[in-house]
Amino acid sequence: MGTEFVETAIVGGGQQGCSVAGSLTRLGYRAVVFERGETGQTWARERWESLRVNTPNRTVTFPGLPYDGDDPEGYMPAGEVARRLRRYVAELGVEVREHTSVQAVESPVEDPAYPGARFRLHLGNGDTVEARNVVAALGGYSSPRLPELTARIDPAVTQLHTRYYRAPGLLPEGAVLVVGSGNSGQQIAEDLRDAGREVFLAVGRHKTSPRRYRGAQILDWLQLLPLEGNLESASGGKGDSPVLPGVSVLSGKAGGRDLSLTVLAAQGVTIVGTVRGAQGSVLQLEDNVRAVAQGAARAESELLQAIDAAIAQYGLVVPERTPVPAFDASRFADYGDTLDLAAHHITTIVWATGFVPDYQILPPAALDANGMPVHRAGAGALPGLYYAGLPEGGSVMPLLIASTRSQAERVARGIHLDNTLRHRSPAALGQLWI
Repeated sequence: MGTEFVETAIVGGGQQGCSVAGSLTRLGYRAVVFERGETGQTWARERWESLRVNTPNRTVTFPGLPYDGDDPEGYMPAGEVARRLRRYVAELGVEVREHTSVQAVESPVEDPAYPGARFRLHLGNGDTVEARNVVAALGGYSSPRLPELTARIDPAVTQLHTRYYRAPGLLPEGAVLVVGSGNSGQQIAEDLRDAGREVFLAVGRHKTSPRRYRGAQILDWLQLLPLEGNLESASGGKGDSPVLPGVSVLSGKAGGRDLSLTVLAAQGVTIVGTVRGAQGSVLQLEDNVRAVAQGAARAESELLQAIDAAIAQYGLVVPERTPVPAFDASRFADYGDTLDLAAHHITTIVWATGFVPDYQILPPAALDANGMPVHRAGAGALPGLYYAGLPEGGSVMPLLIASTRSQAERVARGIHLDNTLRHRSPAALGQLWI
């Protein structure tokens, strides 16, 4: 057991954590990344086999490593993201301590072994690390969220969260119910249906949009234009929220394509209402298929109108607007208020019910009453505490891999500013302008 000092300790070895470390390395600072699994764990081990990144390859960049492949408009498999991240870590010499969990972060530090230490990290192996700065790069949404009703479902039915879904062939024979119609839910339903499985999809609130619109990717428009309103928003992840969660449902398969309840229904997926209760093999549903589909269509219309308004405001020369078909309620039928799993030979439920944040390793003073980080633009409530990969202003756009570089460089500049002012080296401030 021992204690060491590192200037900046980064908790989490995904794209956010490694990018902050890379940005600091480029500024001449040493940072150590502590990762519970392996570098890029989520991309390498915790996603399904057919998953492709939802943004074009050209957006998969890290500080100092732009995309250098030959298919900038393609969509990268999840495993390739992990491989590129490992390459980035190796090329920049970023120190990642894999399979090293952080159990708790202590602050303030009583009787620090190293002058200037503001934090003490307690590692899973019993060692401690003192640091002046801590960057929590835990991914924003790290713990699977499962409803309590899972315990009331017949134990003969296999249940798993999307984190543990890998491929159709690994599930028991029989029909599959996917619960949740956000990106993961609809993509997994499509994956199962493509493999010839009988699939039921229980809907929940979500948003859709076309992959491309008026000459650009829809996510390019969201990144480039200051659109009125918060069109890609997120709840805090706890309890029910009146805010529509997540980015629009899209698929990176087959070169990138649109995905919606309409598309899935045409492929033969049975669309059912939101799951509200369970008893044995019978689920209680809200009879709301049409209402959910109509809500998604309304959100899409609002998004496209906002893009149109911004195009007109800035006088952009783009293709004319292609008329979007009006919502056709006749394409959907409300399913009813129950679903009998046994009667439909449903042997597996995949819960696409999202994730919740888990920041309990941080000092209580860093969190609000709900256990959520108190921060402003990535700077925490405690001096020297930073975050990478959090939603900002209710928007989930910063969670996209395309935003990794800008977030990482902002955190690194904050640490650089603290260091240069502390050591009274104003000449070094020039690095902030590079």
